[in-house]
Amino acid sequence: MKEIKIYSKNASYQKFQVLKTNRNKRYKYHAFLVEGVRSLNEAVKNNWKIRSFLYDKNCLSDWAKNMIRQVDTDVNYCLTPDLMAELSGKEDTSELMAIIEMREDRLDGVPLSETPFLVLFDRPSNKGNLGTMIRSCDALGADMLIMTGHGVDLYDPDVVVSAMGSFFKLPVVRISDNTALYDYIARLKSRYPAFQTIGTTAHQECPIYNADLTVPLLLMIGNETMGLNKAFKESCDMLCTIPMAENSYASSFNVSCAASILMYEVTRQRAEIDL
Repeated sequence: MKEIKIYSKNASYQKFQVLKTNRNKRYKYHAFLVEGVRSLNEAVKNNWKIRSFLYDKNCLSDWAKNMIRQVDTDVNYCLTPDLMAELSGKEDTSELMAIIEMREDRLDGVPLSETPFLVLFDRPSNKGNLGTMIRSCDALGADMLIMTGHGVDLYDPDVVVSAMGSFFKLPVVRISDNTALYDYIARLKSRYPAFQTIGTTAHQECPIYNADLTVPLLLMIGNETMGLNKAFKESCDMLCTIPMAENSYASSFNVSCAASILMYEVTRQRAEIDL
C-alpha cells in the first residue's frame, strides 16, 4: 500500500479541501470526501471504490487500522493532527476520512424488485431534505431514488451526512434530460403492464390512501417551493395528496416529511396483501 505523508497545505491537501467544498471540482475529479464510521462502513460494504484514506497515523483505533489494512486503495495519505482537524467537519476530529469515486448515473443499471417501487425528487433545493429523502427511501423499501433538474449536489458532505449510511445503500441516479426519463418510464410500462406514475401535490386530489399502491410504480415528489413541475404532472397517470385536518393551519408538509408519509402508505398497502 502506497502512503504519502502530508505536513502542509500543499497541492494534495488543497485537493482534499475542494472535494469537500467545491461542487465543480468534485465532478472534475469524479470523487468526493467522506467521513464517519457508519458512512465508511456502508461504502465498503456496498462496494464503492475507495481511492484513498486520510488519517493521522498516531491516532487510529483498531477499526480504522483494519479498514486501512483490508480495503484496496490507490494511495493513502498520512496527515498531521492539525490538518486532519481543519479538514474534518466534526467537532471531534474524524480519525479516518476517505476519497470515494462517484458512481455512473445509469437508470437501466439499477436492479429492480419483483414489484418495482421508484421515487423521483424533482429539483431538490435543500441538502438536509435530500439526505432525509435518501434515508426514507432506504428505510421504506424503494428500489431507487431519481433526481431530476438542477438542484443541490448529491455528493455534498451535508447530503451524505444527513442520509447517514443509507447514502451508500440506496441507488440514486441523477437525470438532467427529461427525455431519458420518459424513455425509461416507457420501458418500465412495457415490462410491467400495470406500472403507474403517481405525482404528488398539496392541492386536493385523490387521497393517497385511495390510490392502489400495490402495483409497480414511480412516486414523483416535487421541489420544496414550487412543487412538481408542470410537465411531470401532465405525464402522471394520477395525482395524489395527503389529506390534512379541516381545521389545520398548516397547508402542506415539509417535502421530506410528506415523502416519508407517502412511502409509508406504499409499504403499508403492500404489507396488507402479503398477509
